[in-house]
Amino acid sequence: MGKAMESIQRFGGAMFTPVLLLTFPGIMVGLSTILTTQIIVGDIAAAGTNWQLFWATIKSGTNAVMSQLPMLFMLGLPIGLAKKENARAVLEAFVTYMTFNYFINGFMTGWAPMFGVDFSVEVGGTSGLAEICSVKTLDTGVIGALIISGISVYLHNRFFDTKVPDWLGVFRGSSLVCVISFVVMIPVALLFCFVWPIFQDFIQSFQGFMKSSGALGVFVYATLEAGLIPTGLHHFIYQPFLYDAAVVNGGLRAYWTEHLSEFATVTEPMINVFPEAAFSLFGMKKVFAPIGISLAFITTAKPEKRKATIARMIPVALTAMLCGITEPFEFTFLFAAPLLFGVHAVLAGLMNAVTFSVGVVGEFSSGLLNWLSLNWIPLWVNQWPMYLKQIAVGLVFSGIYFVLFHFLIIKFNFKTPGREDEDEIKLYTKKEYMERKKGGNAGALTEDQEKAAAFLVGLGGAENVTTVTNCATRLRVSVADLDKVQSDAFFKEFGAHGVVRNGTALQVIVGLAVPNVRSAFEDYMKSGVPANAAVSQLAAESEAEEAPAADTQA
Repeated sequence: MGKAMESIQRFGGAMFTPVLLLTFPGIMVGLSTILTTQIIVGDIAAAGTNWQLFWATIKSGTNAVMSQLPMLFMLGLPIGLAKKENARAVLEAFVTYMTFNYFINGFMTGWAPMFGVDFSVEVGGTSGLAEICSVKTLDTGVIGALIISGISVYLHNRFFDTKVPDWLGVFRGSSLVCVISFVVMIPVALLFCFVWPIFQDFIQSFQGFMKSSGALGVFVYATLEAGLIPTGLHHFIYQPFLYDAAVVNGGLRAYWTEHLSEFATVTEPMINVFPEAAFSLFGMKKVFAPIGISLAFITTAKPEKRKATIARMIPVALTAMLCGITEPFEFTFLFAAPLLFGVHAVLAGLMNAVTFSVGVVGEFSSGLLNWLSLNWIPLWVNQWPMYLKQIAVGLVFSGIYFVLFHFLIIKFNFKTPGREDEDEIKLYTKKEYMERKKGGNAGALTEDQEKAAAFLVGLGGAENVTTVTNCATRLRVSVADLDKVQSDAFFKEFGAHGVVRNGTALQVIVGLAVPNVRSAFEDYMKSGVPANAAVSQLAAESEAEEAPAADTQA
């Protein structure tokens, strides 16, 4: 069970790689929509003007990402899951995926009636068909792309290093993987031809159920999305909605951006036009929850630690509110008070349900930058009453968060930021010390390198780390021997927000710098001595500085 959960978590983290590519195209869609809406910029944006044509061209460029989500997810998965030669694994996945689609095309061309599919209709719409790199095939979406890519990665990890006789040397490495993939894709494609049309019918039924479930469905969805963050499984909740056909073909994010210009001219309430966008409201917790929670932490902090608590909370709260990256914020209190995290998940679900109940929908899956570019600015002229209701509901819940968290922290004496015992506070001082030492001996390393070196040592060294990946904020690793892994306190000393442990799968909560930390981490894995030396140096200097204080206490 532990190995299965470890694999699922690594899979969920790997899926986040292509998600990070969607932020900029989303902003450009919003900007180009704003600048081509006459009611906002005037006659300069009239149809056929050079201004309108230029920004229409800019908007069309976003299709490189928004219209190719299955391909992006298929290519992104090997980056996170391949144990070696990631670049070759990506190439193998592409070849495997295209082989799969060509086989489907062949099966459907010859025997479509046997599978219950009308393969003669045009692709798109409700046809269940798509065109992938000019190949007409079943529309398996992101789910199909991930399944095929996952099979390819498995074959890569299993057979890439397989030795073959010298006279077959040309069929080794990537060539061998592609040969095996070719054979494997024949039954896989045939299975999809039988099963996928049935699954598409199920998806359509599920769409109808979710559309008719109203606020209750929104509540369950948002609560699960928030509550599963510690496990890393929340990706499996929202990604089928945002990037696949859980409620609308192509996914909510792509559908919203493609129709944003149309939505900008709508004068009737958006809930009547596109109620499915209720499943993109979980950004509400990213913007309004940090306000109430941060105020609760600050007001319950010990007086002598209040300023330090403010300094600690403002950066993580602003990151959550502006960028929609909430994990550093949520992990700030997850370990100290799990009950508060449970309350947070329920309140997040309630906030989404209430927001939908008062008639608010839209692409609010991330932070304020997302809200401004894809919602408020392009749609404000016609939809401002809806947005005022959204802000009102959000601020009410900010107040609820504050009152409830403040009460629970005092009631149960939770050791939230600013309320830690003295010895626990010391766990955070080494990071500050490391920053002060910049320019000295420790200054030879960047902060990301320092963290990477410390985390590698804390995980038992390069010989103990079997795999390493990352998502938006977490360094995800698997280790061979748990006994060699340091306590959470060690990782916090060097700047981690905490550690999630699930058997031999560990997630070090780093923050938004995790890609840089992972890069340095992998460099150290190739030669463990520099990492150990760096940490030994930092530890020795820190102990030397802290020694007088210890003597005084003694």
